[in-house]
Amino acid sequence: MTQELFNLKLSILEGRYEDALTLVDELEGMSKQAILRNIESFLIRLIVHLIKNQIEEQLTNSWVASISDSILKIKKLNIKDNKVSYYIKSDEWQPFLEEAIEAAIAPTSVEVLNGQLTPIQLSERIDRNQIIMNAQSLLDLTYAYSAKELPAIVNKSLAELPGGQAWYKGT
Repeated sequence: MTQELFNLKLSILEGRYEDALTLVDELEGMSKQAILRNIESFLIRLIVHLIKNQIEEQLTNSWVASISDSILKIKKLNIKDNKVSYYIKSDEWQPFLEEAIEAAIAPTSVEVLNGQLTPIQLSERIDRNQIIMNAQSLLDLTYAYSAKELPAIVNKSLAELPGGQAWYKGT
């Protein structure tokens, strides 16, 4: 990116405004890709814990903290600088979620059921549609609630997952 900024400055100083605008477009594209990569990493982290919840039918404080943090980070990353539009709109998550599930299977297999399942076994056991529905439901909250309200709302939503009531009540 340093080279691109140097070239941009040089283009402006030399009056090559078309070249400068092309470089600005390239820089914007690079920035968006970096943001999407960060969103995807938090999405995978979210999915890992939703898979663990589905297989083990429980929630732990650690999993809830990770899910909640992932949702908060996604909310902050997803909103553009203008504070009114998003990199990923609420109805555009499906392909991201499908990719995240596949990327999450191997790391989850190490953690779920004390590592007893291979990635292939885990892949065969999970209900992808349910995980996508749960993730989409949590992501939808990022469009409806402020960052301040979101943690409490996410906790209430997580209480509806398998084992969620026991976690929520502390039993």
